[in-house]
Amino acid sequence: MHPNDNVATAVEEIRAGEEVSVPVAGGALTLRATEMIPFGFKLALQDIPPGAIIRKYGETIGRASTAIAKGNLVHIHNLEGTRARGDLERRGGQ
Repeated sequence: MHPNDNVATAVEEIRAGEEVSVPVAGGALTLRATEMIPFGFKLALQDIPPGAIIRKYGETIGRASTAIAKGNLVHIHNLEGTRARGDLERRGGQ
């Protein structure tokens, strides 16, 4: 994890309503999953507004295509990839 991350990867399946603890900067963030998060998928650590950059392991992995609530699944239905996007590069980047 990186201090600027706003998503975390589930290291096991998380059931909807389950409380999880995520290690962050010298402590832990506790939150409740709002929906089922499959193993290996991403969980929002905070509310993420539409258009906001999504960061995992300190790297930009995309942009929120819709509002994403804390505890929600973050995947292709609400995450737009920004890597190797020539159309974005022509418009001035991420």
